[in-house]
Amino acid sequence: MNALKRLQMILVICLVSIGIDQGTKWYASEYLPKFEMTSYWGDLLRIGYAENTGAFLGLGSGMSDSAKFWIFVCAVGFILSALLIYILRTKTQTAYGLSSLMIIFSGGISNFFDRAVNNGAVIDFLNVGIGSLRTGIFNVADMAIMLGVFLLLFAKDKKADSKDE
Repeated sequence: MNALKRLQMILVICLVSIGIDQGTKWYASEYLPKFEMTSYWGDLLRIGYAENTGAFLGLGSGMSDSAKFWIFVCAVGFILSALLIYILRTKTQTAYGLSSLMIIFSGGISNFFDRAVNNGAVIDFLNVGIGSLRTGIFNVADMAIMLGVFLLLFAKDKKADSKDE
């Protein structure tokens, strides 16, 4: 894939994913009850505004502010930068693999942006489950990251494809 097509694909995937995530976070912050979940569909879905100062499912939320800065800003920023460089430079990924990585990147950068503008917190608002078996509270960027990881499990690189032939 040439550089222009790759850049177009990055822009489209990132703009759509980040736009949906940031739009839903804006809606959650403006219109959902703060720190209170409302139940839908027989309690299968709960929706309500929450702020997560930790990582996935609140991991690390009890750490010191300094540790959170180094991990959630510096380390995550470095990882996202390295992922973007890989996406831009790799020649071994198929379009499917690149799309998977871009979905992961877009979810990560949207949550990273959220931390920057919300004093280190990410806005979460969704929770699914049955009875006491429930997920943590999450957002659209988290869904994008999980979708990208799932899709990446089935991606082959070009070298593997050429060995199969």
